[in-house]
Amino acid sequence: MYIKFWGSRGSIPVSGPQFIKYGGDTACVEIRTKNDEVIVVDTGTGVRELGNRLIAEKKKRIHIIFTHAHWDHVIGFPFFKPLYRPDTRIVIAGCSDSQVAIRNIISNVMEPPFFPVKLDELKSSIHFAGTCQESITIDSVKIFPINLNHPNNAIGYRFVEDDKTFVYLTDNEIGFTEPGSRELVFRHPGGMDYPDYVEFSRGADLLVHDAEFTHDEYHKNRFAWGHSCARDVIDLAIDAGVRHLGLFHLNQDRSDSEVDAMVDDCIGILESRRHDMLCHAIAQGYEIML
Repeated sequence: MYIKFWGSRGSIPVSGPQFIKYGGDTACVEIRTKNDEVIVVDTGTGVRELGNRLIAEKKKRIHIIFTHAHWDHVIGFPFFKPLYRPDTRIVIAGCSDSQVAIRNIISNVMEPPFFPVKLDELKSSIHFAGTCQESITIDSVKIFPINLNHPNNAIGYRFVEDDKTFVYLTDNEIGFTEPGSRELVFRHPGGMDYPDYVEFSRGADLLVHDAEFTHDEYHKNRFAWGHSCARDVIDLAIDAGVRHLGLFHLNQDRSDSEVDAMVDDCIGILESRRHDMLCHAIAQGYEIML
């Protein structure tokens, strides 16, 4: 399973010299199965560049999955150029209901006066595969959903191919009432309990998780916003026996040097606990083969 991150920023795309290392595009993940089928997870602004790449490769079939309908995860959809090619088949799938029906999510993004081309006017063949309750399979990858702890509901996914596992929990609030506690500060409607996220992430080769805030930011005035602080995510990864942790949904105001400081803090925690887990922030363009 090949994975590439075309955007890792949260809330809104950013630009400027302070954002060069980690990039400024919002959430978009590309997964390639061992048979080279393409799965796109979320269509933040990073999907624009991915679309150009897929056209250059002459990819004719593309699967798209959404975690939820907040702007930073769907805003790039109208700029995904394969949508405008009549020889392309787009299969849009999902698990459970993420805010509203998947078709309505996409239709609303392209509704005038927000965009001049309507969903029904696109030239590609778009197939809505419906929803699932327990899992879906795309080529050689089996995909399991979990409700995230986030306002308006969101879905996280566990991707399994052969003996390799990638868990993607963007926009998920893991915050503890006090150090050493496993009691969540806030649970949003539809969200799960902490042990559920531990079991869902159990033994993952790669866990990519929301790390929007620092510890001080979260506990000062950011709890109940639907996002996590990196220190609490470290606990989740350790409790779940994760091999590799990627910090994701990087705050729109956090500069490269500030992200580096957050990562250094996490590595220091792991070293103090004598844990050899690989941990870093996900930069735009980061790719990995599991």
